Amino acid sequence: MTPARSLLFLILLTPAIFAAGCGAGAAINRTIDDATLTTQVKTALLNAPDIDATQIDVETSAAVVTLRGLVRNKDDEAKAIDATRRVKGVRDVRSELKVQ
Repeated sequence: MTPARSLLFLILLTPAIFAAGCGAGAAINRTIDDATLTTQVKTALLNAPDIDATQIDVETSAAVVTLRGLVRNKDDEAKAIDATRRVKGVRDVRSELKVQ
């Protein structure tokens, strides 16, 4: 390969390398955002005086929060879902909560 061709190849390949790197950065940022949302939702649930959140697990993926665990009744499930929806940044809430 001639030096001119090598240089042309490098010039054409450089944007693809940077684009791949930017995608990885976005995935890392989303993971951090999801972890932050999980913490904020857990805090909101624990601070809600009428919700027993000690048996509720929270998982977040792409700002969609999934609640799993046990609640005393359907009313507590609705309160947990409502408290989760009020957290800024939550796109959707999925409940896999079970009534004891």
